[in-house]
Parts: sequence; structure tokens; C-alpha cells
Amino acid sequence: MSALKLVLAYSTKVLTTLKQKPHVTSIQRTFVLTRLPLSKRAEGKFITFGRQSSSTAAGAEKVEDSFFKWFLLLIPVTTFGLGTWQMKRRQWKLQLIDELTRLTTAEPIPLPLDPNELKSLEYRRVRVRGRFDHSHELYVLPRSPVDPEKEAREAGQLGSSGETGANVITPFHCTDLGITILVNRGYVPRQKIRPETRMKGQVEGEVEVVGVVRLTEQRKPFVPNNDVEKNRWHYRDLEAMGGVTGAQPVFIDADYRSTTPGGPIGGQTRVTLRNEHLQYVVTWWVGHKIT
Repeated sequence: MSALKLVLAYSTKVLTTLKQKPHVTSIQRTFVLTRLPLSKRAEGKFITFGRQSSSTAAGAEKVEDSFFKWFLLLIPVTTFGLGTWQMKRRQWKLQLIDELTRLTTAEPIPLPLDPNELKSLEYRRVRVRGRFDHSHELYVLPRSPVDPEKEAREAGQLGSSGETGANVITPFHCTDLGITILVNRGYVPRQKIRPETRMKGQVEGEVEVVGVVRLTEQRKPFVPNNDVEKNRWHYRDLEAMGGVTGAQPVFIDADYRSTTPGGPIGGQTRVTLRNEHLQYVVTWWVGHKIT
């Protein structure tokens, strides 16, 4: 008991000194308190100082260690699963690209008049005969020229040729169907947007046009709104375009063979979809092996 009293007296003296010196760090207080006996009676209650806290800490460490092991196990399983999913996505994307390519190179069919039938024919080649109305051209911009072979090589890469201009959309009166539709005649560079700069390419008389059916599209994020008054269009809004030109909301991209010297370059249908899934597969599976 005398030893216990001596320790308590010494601890009381040290704590009093610490209170009088606020600059002493908490590390010093911890050092002193750890030298107290494991237990003592205080006001009739039994208080445990060291053993309970150490056992609790040991239990917490075991839980953390178990959780960490499970977490490490989940990493390779997750990365392998993501890689497998991206491989399936890649196969689906390649099949879709093949299907679009097949549609855009198939033998053209007559343009149907049934709007419901047209909705199921996007990217299908059709044939129409009639006359262009060059006085009501519309311009979709900015656009860069389509190079199918280059885009196939660089599929999935973000980049641009650096050349920008516009796609020329011209009303086309179909003499065999008795309706007026919209035809994307193709790409012109910026300095050739105005019709007077390319008069030789303004086709006159009745012609046959083969093109690809396109449907209206929703404005994507960050794409500006169409400016009808300034004739600056950024996406296909067939209802609005038809309202300005008097055409039906029917739209086709003229194929490359429609190109005329000095006129728009046809064949501006982009069918190459971004296909980065192989890169993702490599990323996830390599990460799986590393882990």
C-alpha cells in the first residue's frame, strides 16, 4: 500500500506541474499516465486502465486486417469482371459498325412515303429523282470532311483534321413522289459556304440522287442551339428545317457519287462509332494481373 500511495503522490505532483505548464505536450501526459497501476479503487468503483483498452485495440486491428484482406481480394475479381464486360461491349460495337456499313453500301431502294416505315430505315440507302431548290439552302456547321478510311483507322481517337466548313442542306422536290425532302449535298470548306462562290456546283434540271436516310437528332450537351434566323444549324432538327424550307421532315445524306466539280462533296455520313473497348479491356486485365 505504501508503494501505491507513493506512486499516486508522485503522479499527483507531476499532473499538478503539467497543469502549471501548458506548453508541455500531450505526449508527456500520456507518458505519465501509462505508469499508473493497471487498476485502483476510486470512490468504491473498480476502474481498469490498461488491459481493456489494449484488448479493444487488438480487436479493432483484427477487424481492420480482415476488411483489408477482403478488399484486396475484391480488386482482381472486379478488374477481371470489368475487362470481360468491355470485351462483350467491343464485340457488340463491332457488330453494330458492320451492320451500319452493310446498310450504307446496300443496293438502294425507292424512298417510301410512309413515315413509320422511314423510322426503321435509318442508314438505309434510297433512291430519289427530282430537282434541287438552291434558293433555300441550309448550313450545318462547323463540320469537317468525312474520310471513311481514315476514320476506320483512327476509330476511338479524339482528333480532327483541322479543316472545318459546313454541310449544305438543300430542298429537293421529288418529281416521282410529289413531295419535297431535304438532301445533305455534302461538305464545303468555310470559304465556299456562300452559293455565289460555287455556282458551277449548283446542279440544275432533274437528277437522280442516291443517299442514306437520316432521322432527326436531339441536341447533345454543349452543342449550341440552332440559330434559324442566321441560318446556322448545329444538329438535325427535321421539323424546324422543314418549317423553314417547306419540305417534309425527310432527310437523306447524298452519297459520294453525287459530288460535282466546285460543289459540295457528298458521302458525309459518319458510320464509324467510337470503339475504345479494346483499350479498356487491356487496362482492366493488365490491372487484374498486377494485383
